[in-house]
Amino acid sequence: MFYIYILYSKSSEKFYIGYTGNIEKRVNEHNNSERNTYTSKHRPWVLAAAFECGEVEAEAMKIEKFIKKQKSRSLIEKLINGNEFNGILAQLVRVPKVRD
Repeated sequence: MFYIYILYSKSSEKFYIGYTGNIEKRVNEHNNSERNTYTSKHRPWVLAAAFECGEVEAEAMKIEKFIKKQKSRSLIEKLINGNEFNGILAQLVRVPKVRD
């Protein structure tokens, strides 16, 4: 199963969107990687929301790319708040919050 996840950095007041097959592992990598990346500059990250998006990695990539291309904080906040969506986002299924 692949997931779309939304991370939030309180220190930077920024969101980050990604996809993965293992949410807990991926959040840990964002918070502890030694590489110098976008997410390493805005630590710590907390999981704001996660969504199942199916068994096909290409579909997860497509949804992630769609959300990022919108460049919309409002859209991200609507996803976090559980608003209903049409189109490509209609297939997302909210995952109960993963524990830190």
